[in-house]
Order: sequence, then C-alpha cells, then structure tokens
Amino acid sequence: MMNQFGDTERNNGPTAFAMRIMISDGPLGVSWQHASETCEFLGDVFALRHAKDGADYTDARHSIIYLVNELLENAIKFRVPGSISVDCSLEGGNFELTVSNDTAPAVAGSFQTLIKEIISRDPGELLIERIEANAVDENSSGSGLGLLTLMNDYGARLGWDFRSSTSGSAVTLSTHAALTLN
Repeated sequence: MMNQFGDTERNNGPTAFAMRIMISDGPLGVSWQHASETCEFLGDVFALRHAKDGADYTDARHSIIYLVNELLENAIKFRVPGSISVDCSLEGGNFELTVSNDTAPAVAGSFQTLIKEIISRDPGELLIERIEANAVDENSSGSGLGLLTLMNDYGARLGWDFRSSTSGSAVTLSTHAALTLN
C-alpha cells in the first residue's frame, strides 16, 4: 500500500520511500542553483527518514548530498538541452539514486571509455593516480575524481545505462547509484 508521501508498506518488511524530481532545462546558472537546492532538499528529506530508524541524521545527510551533487553536476555539465530526471528511494538503510539526462553521442562515447577504466581498476589506486596527475599538471582534467571518490570513500555502487534518446540525435544516459547508509 502506498500513502501520499510515497511510502510503500511491505509485508512485515521495512517501509520504502521514493521520490522523483524533474529539473527543467534552463540557463546554466539556474541549473547550478537548482542542483544545489535539490541536493540539500533530498539530503534533508531522506536523512530524516533514515534517522527515524535511530540512524545518524548528519552522516546520512552528508553522504546523500555528496552522492546527489556529484551525479547531478555531471548531468548538468554534460547534457544537451532538455530536462534531468532524479529518482531516489530509501529502503532500510539502502539509498538508491538514478539521474537521467540526454547527452551528445561523442560525450557518451568518451564517458564509456572512462567508465571502462574505472570499473577495470581498483578505485582507490586510480583515485590516487588522478589526484597526483592533477597536482603535477594543472591542465589535467581530473576526469572521474568524483565518481572514484564516491566508490572509494563512500562505498557507492555505480552503474550506467546508455540508450538512444527519443529524438534520435542524442544518447540518454542514466547513472545508477546505491549507497548503504550508516
């Protein structure tokens, strides 16, 4: 049974809570402001839900904000005009997030190359290599630092889905993340 707040009662199981937010296309400055406000809002709402079970609100809020912020900023930076979908849920201590946006095919291809490297290597070692490369070369892109930090420092489990968009001239990228909250 689902109530007005998106809670789903499971048979003798924990309560699940889910939410979807659509961020409309707009000027970059407005998008950054919406991203910041969205991260704060989702961090507050889901950390409060998590804290109802006796968990630490502050730690959960920080982890959720960092995760949402990283994925949402990537979606804003690498999108083609269009909205961004943010779907999240909390069940027990597991927070799940999917951020979807359209991107240019060339950007999608570059990102797929980065993902192959990230998933084929130890995230901790690759994170250190990228940090050192940035320290030596100020023109280094630091590509993937946020994703590597999520994996290494927060234990986030990440996945990606690339599909042809409905317009056919872009690729719809969905980034999925799961985070076990303390």
